[in-house]
Amino acid sequence: MEMHQIRYFLAVAEHLNFTRAAEACHVAQPSLTRAIKKLEEELGGELFRRERSATHVTDLGRMMLPLLETCYEGARSAREVAGSYARGDEAPLAVAVATSVDLSPFLAAFTELARTFPGLKLTLSRGDCPDILNRLKAGEADFGIAGRFDEQWDRLNSWPLFTEDAGLCVHRDHPLAGRDCIRAADISGSRFLDRPYCADAILWRDKLEALGMAASVRHAMASDQDVGAFLARNLGVAVLPQTTPKPDDIRLLAVEDLDPVRTVRLYDVAGRHRSIAGSAFMKLLRSADLLA
Repeated sequence: MEMHQIRYFLAVAEHLNFTRAAEACHVAQPSLTRAIKKLEEELGGELFRRERSATHVTDLGRMMLPLLETCYEGARSAREVAGSYARGDEAPLAVAVATSVDLSPFLAAFTELARTFPGLKLTLSRGDCPDILNRLKAGEADFGIAGRFDEQWDRLNSWPLFTEDAGLCVHRDHPLAGRDCIRAADISGSRFLDRPYCADAILWRDKLEALGMAASVRHAMASDQDVGAFLARNLGVAVLPQTTPKPDDIRLLAVEDLDPVRTVRLYDVAGRHRSIAGSAFMKLLRSADLLA
């Protein structure tokens, strides 16, 4: 069994089309077909079944898929380690972070990563949750850091990084600032600063309205930085997570029956190769107490 056979097998399993798999591997289709046939002979059975224009993975192919993925990823990682050590090449890493997630809890991990990989070349992007998912699907990001995704995708891996509380933020001069706990209906006379770029915030807003908050005035914000600027001038109230930077003179109030909680997760794509820097980044985040 040779590595190019495994690479061709994984490409066909991904594309379910021999022609597209050959194009992705930059090889002539007959060469790819011969390699797959030889691999099937070595493994003792068909890996794919062709029915007219459709290609299906057989039971044996499905059994072999996770094993050969692990084998191929391990071999590639070994080559990258050796190559990076010998050449000191750049270590690229693309991370897409949701607009609603503050970077502060992750700076220690980025610092350690830069120390470990002097050639680290980080590409950091921002967007809402659909943007993050689209970048992952397109291969434009190695990892995503975000809250809850509304859209489900069966190739998406996710790991919880931390769970945090949220609360209603008001300026100290706001009429509600003197209270520790309020009802949703008490917010009705205030300007509500909506955060449509955050799926969790949309759920919290909908629950507030169901609990009695009348949306007399609602401002749609573009970022948490804008929310902070409005809060600082007492131009509205907003529900913000614990880790979101907040201006001075802001009070955090509990809202009766709301109990807003958010889980921030690390996302990547199942079966996609992780670089050495990417594997290290994932281990750093998953092992750290990010809210310490």
